Amino acid sequence: MTRVIGIDPGLQIAGYGIIEVISNKLIAVAGGTIKPKAKDLPNRLLEIHDSLYVILKEYMPDAASVEDLYTTYTHPKTAVLMGHARGTSIYTIAEAGVPVFNYTPTEVKSAVTGYGRASKEQMQNMITKLLNLKEPPKYDHISDAFGMAICHINRERTNTLQQGRRIISR
Repeated sequence: MTRVIGIDPGLQIAGYGIIEVISNKLIAVAGGTIKPKAKDLPNRLLEIHDSLYVILKEYMPDAASVEDLYTTYTHPKTAVLMGHARGTSIYTIAEAGVPVFNYTPTEVKSAVTGYGRASKEQMQNMITKLLNLKEPPKYDHISDAFGMAICHINRERTNTLQQGRRIISR
C-alpha cells in the first residue's frame, strides 16, 4: 500500500487530497481545504503550517506532491505571495519527515486527463471518475490536490516499470 498527499498551496485556500493505492487501485482517503483566518501574512502562514502538520500526522503519507509555481506571472507580487504559501507547505512536509515531489500544473493535467491544458471542469470530471467518487470535490483546490497525488502515483508507476525494463534488459 502506498499513501500520497497532494497539496494545492494557497494563502486564502489551500487544498489537500490523500490517495492510497491498494491492489493497483486508487482510493480517496481524505480531501479538504485549509482556510487561514488570520489577516497578516506571518500568522496566515503559521495557520497553514499548523493545519497541514496535523493532517500529515493523522494520515501519515509515504510521499507528498506539491504544485510548482508557474514559470511566468503577470503580477510578480502574486508569485512572491504564492511562494510563501508553497514554501510553508514544503517546509511543513519536510518537518514531518515526508519526501516532497514537485509537479507543474501542465504535468498534473497531462497525468490526469492526458491533456496538459485541460480545463478545471475536465480535471474535476476525471478526478471523480478515477477515484470513483459519488460527486466531484466541492472545491477546485481539492480536485487539484487529488490531481497532484495522482500525478505522483503515475510517475512512480512509470519509474518502476522503466527500472524493471532496465533490469530485464541487462
